[in-house]
Amino acid sequence: MSQGFVTGIYIIAGLLFIMALAGLSTQKTARRGNIYGIIGMAIALIATIFGPNEGGLSFILIAMAIGAVIGLVIALKVEITQMPQLIALLHSFVGLSAVLVGFNSYFGYQALAPVEKAAMAQGMVTVHLVEVFIGSFIGAVTLTGSIVAFGKLQGLFSSKPLVLPYKNKLNLLAIIVSSVLLAVFLQQGGVFWPLLLMTIIALLCGWHLVASIGGADMPVVISMLNSYSGWAAAAAGFMLDNDLLIITGALVGSSGAILSYIMCKAMNRSFISVIAGGFGTDGSSASEDAGDMGEHKEISAEDVAEKLKDAESVIITPGYGMAVAQAQYTVAEIVRKLKKNGTKVRFGIHPVAGRLPGHMNVLLAEAKVPYDIVLEMDEINDDFGDTDVVLVIGANDTVNPAALEDPHSPIAGMPVLEVWKARQVIIFKRSMRTGYAGVQNPLFFKDNAWMLFGDAKKSVESIDKAL
Repeated sequence: MSQGFVTGIYIIAGLLFIMALAGLSTQKTARRGNIYGIIGMAIALIATIFGPNEGGLSFILIAMAIGAVIGLVIALKVEITQMPQLIALLHSFVGLSAVLVGFNSYFGYQALAPVEKAAMAQGMVTVHLVEVFIGSFIGAVTLTGSIVAFGKLQGLFSSKPLVLPYKNKLNLLAIIVSSVLLAVFLQQGGVFWPLLLMTIIALLCGWHLVASIGGADMPVVISMLNSYSGWAAAAAGFMLDNDLLIITGALVGSSGAILSYIMCKAMNRSFISVIAGGFGTDGSSASEDAGDMGEHKEISAEDVAEKLKDAESVIITPGYGMAVAQAQYTVAEIVRKLKKNGTKVRFGIHPVAGRLPGHMNVLLAEAKVPYDIVLEMDEINDDFGDTDVVLVIGANDTVNPAALEDPHSPIAGMPVLEVWKARQVIIFKRSMRTGYAGVQNPLFFKDNAWMLFGDAKKSVESIDKAL
């Protein structure tokens, strides 16, 4: 293929990626958007592999075959509940690749003959060294940050935020030292030690940034790391002189940043504090002592079915517990029966329900729940006061009134689904333990709330049978 033909293919692929993002903006067009992205990536890979500047084709094809087999096996085995940690792990690969590309680009420049180096304009040399340095920094932060996020989601690390003394000053110091190292790196014509030292600092910085964030805020962290991985890919594109990689990285980076900003607004958090790693809680431990909150009331699945049968309006607010139990299919069946009975049924989705942006929407779409009854928090929060029954299936922190009522709560100020305003609230949980944020929920002890203990799937199956 000629370079002009490859450039034309890159433009088409870039347009397909933009169409993919546009398609992913709504559930109805998401499948089409996914197809656009697949086609765009396929033709981009073909154009790159068979382009005029590529060599070692056999090695590239072997590496792609190995990667494709690994990816296919993972895709077939990973449960939908494990998707957040899989995405975090994939982000770490992007970060690692950016670091490797940065070091390879650096050593490639150092391997040039003195005559070739002398032929390069000084400005171009400086630009190249800056690309290598910044690309490696972003990649290193993304690498360790994504690994920590994976560990927290997988349960390998504690979900509680790590609070080191002067943690914000440590982050600032890492930026300042890295900036000084960049100046030294440029001044000395690209000696290796500043690049190596900066990479070590960036690896530690990425680890600290995400470790400092509490488990309840992991959906925003995943979105933020998505943005970081995009900028890392764009930096790799600059180093490889690949226009499509720059375009793709910029699309991913900017869309991830916009999504993070939207989610921060939904959680009443500061976007800047997310980037700084001071996001989440202040590190104070939330008490699990429920002694001063009163006694909870329990209910049976059969009694829940009776309440649903008599209700005119029902809202279901799902959370990660529904995903773990894979109860969405039976929930969808209950919805169909209630609608056939003339009951008005809707879903209320919190922006950070689950462990991934849009996690609950994907589960409900998988169970063939109609899109028009799946509403976001802002669309449904005013309707709880006119609702007969609310089913809280596996949600905890996203329905916690302490966020609005307790200024000392670690989740204070976070907008939540105000389910307690309904006439009756049924909470599906395995036990009285706190949620992922480690915060006790006063909802469990309110007069209009009942606890239905057990596995969510078995509970909704019992309700379905009773209906």
